[in-house]
Amino acid sequence: MRVIIERSLLPDFLTNTYLVADHEGGTAFFVDAGGPVAPLIEAAERLDVTPTHVLLTHAHGDHVFDLPKLLERWPDLVVMIDEREDYDFDAQPLPETVRIGDLEVRSLHTPGHTAGMQALVVEGNVFTGDTLFKNSVGGVRASNSTSYEDLRSSIMDVLMALPKETVVQPGHTDPSTIGDEWERNAFVRVWRGLDKEGDAQCLALGEPATLVLLGDDYDGGHKAWVRWPDGRDDIVPGSKIEQTS
Repeated sequence: MRVIIERSLLPDFLTNTYLVADHEGGTAFFVDAGGPVAPLIEAAERLDVTPTHVLLTHAHGDHVFDLPKLLERWPDLVVMIDEREDYDFDAQPLPETVRIGDLEVRSLHTPGHTAGMQALVVEGNVFTGDTLFKNSVGGVRASNSTSYEDLRSSIMDVLMALPKETVVQPGHTDPSTIGDEWERNAFVRVWRGLDKEGDAQCLALGEPATLVLLGDDYDGGHKAWVRWPDGRDDIVPGSKIEQTS
């Protein structure tokens, strides 16, 4: 089956909202609801599909801003999210699998950026939320985050176990594939042992740390993997790094 995917990008935040349909004239669902959703409402009408669900990867504001607009257009939409997320809207628990029209959606728990982050697998695609991006990874400093160890495991043990041809549909900016991220993502390459860890000294969030890797981020900036003096690893915004050696 060739799934239909339409994407809308939220300015400033560069957040993706997706409309996913089984076929023209069929059934559809949304992945996240950061907006703007007007182009996706138009796409649903153009494709003559009936959206029935909103599946949320996590509850951060830039992924749910336009949820009320979707519910205004389709009041019977079923909103689903992991119960470990911190949210204040009506939603049902996201099951391990959910059937929507002719599509089966499988959810994979990928904590790190948030406690209840879910990746959604459907027909050769994986919607990764804020866990894995093209050439980058999510941070562990946002609200309801867990740990660096969780994020690394979610990427290396869960997402990288998917078939290499799986298309990565991230929570921000451009798509990729699992195979491309396996070969090219700087964080994944170090985790695989292909590239060496750095040892430059820096100030991270104003505190002394070792800069293990200054990698790319989805917005054209950088994401930093640092190690604190007590041996803990962390991933922080590259803008919060000041190299000292």
